[in-house]
Amino acid sequence: MELRTGSDGYVALPGPQRRAVLALLALRLGRVVAVERFFELLWGEDPPARARAALQGHVAALRKVLAATPFELSTRAPGYLLTGPAEQVDALRFEALSARAGEHADRTDRGADAEAIGLLERAMGLWTGAALADLPDTELRRALAGRLEEAGTRALIGWARLRLRQGSGAAAVEALEQRVRADGLREEVVALLVRCLHQAGRPADALAVYHQTRELLSRELGMVPGAELQAALARVLAEEPAAGTVPGPGPAAPRAPASTRPPVAPEPPAAADPPVVPAPPVAGPAPAAAPAPVEPSKPRQLPRRPIGFVGRGPESHWLDRECGPDRTGDGLAVVVGPAGVGKSATVIRWAHRTAAGFPDGQLFVDLRGFDPAGPADPAEVLGQFLLALGVPEAAIPEDRASRAGLYRARTGDLRLLVLLDNAHSAAHVADLLPAGPDCAAVVTSRTSLEDLVVTEGAAILRLEALPEGDALRLLERSLAPERVLAEAAAAERLIELCDHLPLALRIASSRLAARPDWTITDLVAELSDERTRLLALETDGAVSIRTTLMLTHRHLSDRAATLLTLLAAHPGREVDTAATAALLGTDPATARDALGELAAHHLLGESAPGRYSRHDLIRLFSVELLAEQPPELRRLAVERLLDYYVTAVQHCGEHLEPGQDGYGERAHPPAALPAASDTRAALDWFRAEQSTIRALVDTAGAVDPERAWRLAMSSSALYYGSSRLADWLSCLRAGERAAEQCGDRVATALLRGASANALLGLERREEGAEAARRAVADTTPADGFAHIRALATASLGTALLGDPVRATALAAAAVALAEESGSAHRTSYALGYAASAALMAGDHDGALRRARETRALLPDHPAATIHAWSMLTEAHALQALGLAEASELAWARLLVTCEQAGFLHLQAVSEECYAAFLRTQGREEEATEHLKAAVGLYRLHRHQAGSPSGVPAAIERSLRPPPAGPAPVGRL
Repeated sequence: MELRTGSDGYVALPGPQRRAVLALLALRLGRVVAVERFFELLWGEDPPARARAALQGHVAALRKVLAATPFELSTRAPGYLLTGPAEQVDALRFEALSARAGEHADRTDRGADAEAIGLLERAMGLWTGAALADLPDTELRRALAGRLEEAGTRALIGWARLRLRQGSGAAAVEALEQRVRADGLREEVVALLVRCLHQAGRPADALAVYHQTRELLSRELGMVPGAELQAALARVLAEEPAAGTVPGPGPAAPRAPASTRPPVAPEPPAAADPPVVPAPPVAGPAPAAAPAPVEPSKPRQLPRRPIGFVGRGPESHWLDRECGPDRTGDGLAVVVGPAGVGKSATVIRWAHRTAAGFPDGQLFVDLRGFDPAGPADPAEVLGQFLLALGVPEAAIPEDRASRAGLYRARTGDLRLLVLLDNAHSAAHVADLLPAGPDCAAVVTSRTSLEDLVVTEGAAILRLEALPEGDALRLLERSLAPERVLAEAAAAERLIELCDHLPLALRIASSRLAARPDWTITDLVAELSDERTRLLALETDGAVSIRTTLMLTHRHLSDRAATLLTLLAAHPGREVDTAATAALLGTDPATARDALGELAAHHLLGESAPGRYSRHDLIRLFSVELLAEQPPELRRLAVERLLDYYVTAVQHCGEHLEPGQDGYGERAHPPAALPAASDTRAALDWFRAEQSTIRALVDTAGAVDPERAWRLAMSSSALYYGSSRLADWLSCLRAGERAAEQCGDRVATALLRGASANALLGLERREEGAEAARRAVADTTPADGFAHIRALATASLGTALLGDPVRATALAAAAVALAEESGSAHRTSYALGYAASAALMAGDHDGALRRARETRALLPDHPAATIHAWSMLTEAHALQALGLAEASELAWARLLVTCEQAGFLHLQAVSEECYAAFLRTQGREEEATEHLKAAVGLYRLHRHQAGSPSGVPAAIERSLRPPPAGPAPVGRL
């Protein structure tokens, strides 16, 4: 670990612990590192009592050292954050150069390989020694160093492959030899060395390396060389360099990333094991003919069977049907799903089970579709497949198209199973699909690969997270059933926190298995902290939820990547196209494309047409991405979202409460709004969005209280219409606190008056009446609708408490102010309440007149809530006046209106009141049916509203003895 400071050279960092603190911060540049992570790196599992104080001392010292650099070290819960230019951190620069090289390697234009080679040589040139060798020797240091070493090895492998492709494999020999001396068991590197030595005209050395590795594998692991190393040997055996050929010197090779392992001296082959082919003579004339190619056995390339696999029975049956030996499908299946859902394990396990049905063999390749070093080259894969199928290297064409043609010819008459794992796109696998009618191919990918459906007729299986039972079985397999059974509730919560993803569950299980003194409850407590959940689901190796998400993130377009980041501002589990357009500040078509791209990469799932859901772990990943953005961008995202939802709820609420106040202009007017053509559609939209709206009111209360109270107040009509009365009250009170924070007296009174309505609907009459009286006292006629609404609500509360005279006076005052304002909508609102007050005062003629006046003012809004309540008042008044026929017609119209609009609460009240009317007409059987309907609606309303009403039980009692007395008055 070194710190350079421009022309001044290197700054001395005393002590391995201080170097370790800076190293961890640099590797996590731009991301918060939790204090516990530093403890792991510095002291492992046994930090001292004063660990936190020691860490603070190191941080303080580093701040002084970094003062003259472009880096800034700040405190950020739950730890520390280092910010600065990523290009000045060698490890991150190495990663960026490797990623750019991968992008160049994907291109097909001339010179792309040369550019990729140059980038990888620059990347590998950044290595000056073993990674993190001067840090405390803890388990975390070894894991971090291992990741860096692995990245270096991947870069070396990619560079050597490109050199081979360009015919300059000789240039890679020295670096590959250095790596093989450090780790002689890495078959992929050994295979490349064998091929590069062969291309350099050194077949004897290539064979020697192969045999040394074969001996090492047998001695250390009890294994024989794998398919890739055998394929490299087959190339050497199939084609010797021409006699007299002496390879010229290649360009100087970059130094390979150093390893901390001691060099492994090559050993000669054991005398007891005869060589596979005769060794070439040391001197003398060349043989008259090259050795005959060795006929390879049928390929058996499947990776080892997954251990601890559970579930996926229906998916395996689907694969049997589509690709099994006795299939009914066409033999091409695509298994897609989010990172960590278990696509590869599912397919590999199925392939082992069905391998016997493909007697000509099984081919497998990891296409590395999302690898930072770039995906596997299909031409290279075709070469490996052809070698495995017995084609001599000399007979393998150079170009991809010719190789693909030969591959199709070779597979035309075979019964072969081909697994193409981790594909990037349809084009990535098109040439790798076998041609024979008895062959089958299964492709896995994080993207949807829908082009394969169009071009090849593939069947698609979208792999979802594990069901609850299978997730529990996975935990039991990893931790022992008795441990899981002892903490059943905690285990269920752990599964939920891991989003039912097999990868996350295995990581969580590995942490518990490594810490037998931890309970599942302990881990659940750690994972419950959203700030550190992704960190807690990292491993000491290279696999983690964050890593897999980051690899996917790198392959997104700029627009989709921006959306994934900004979605952190959206608190809901689902998002639609209109809200997305608002977040991005764009049009719906562009938003739809960005959503589709995220869905194609399984970062979102389309739960309904135009609506997309996400897992919590992906939401937390978005939160991390957004936290790295400038404060202005984070604030802009929240403002856009709030302005959208304020406008959207007013747009939808207009169907229920026409003529609402707009509460000011929007700084960010949205480009699209929900397609709510009527009241039911408006309520359907709101029911899907209610939890998001409620969460936004809470979160905005602290950062943007003005928008928070506007959203709370604008949602009132929708909360009431959807019967979510308890949620409505909670939202209004949050809005009231926000209005008080703004110092807005009128807004506070307006929200308090609406809270009075909610309290009355929840049958908390005394509280509701008191809240209404306070709203009246806190407003004046000059405050417009705030005072009108307060008076109207106070009239209802007063009437329900048994003071009809006072209620009538309050209602009359509200009507007078509304008429004076000249607003038909405000007047209809006040008249509706005046009609209810008159009915409860026994003024049936006045109630009928007021109710009809209300409806006359709303000819274009027949499903507005005040319109429906006026219909209820009218039906009651007609019944009380003895006009039974007119009353029954009014009841029928009201029930139809409520059902069509989706007014659950009002429909329940109407069913009960209509049943009472029917009983007065001696129609007991019909009345019973409507009372039963009322009971069901009340219970559903009680569930949604959070109301402890005893009305359903009272109605059920009334079904036994016939009721006597007047019909009940409708409830708000």
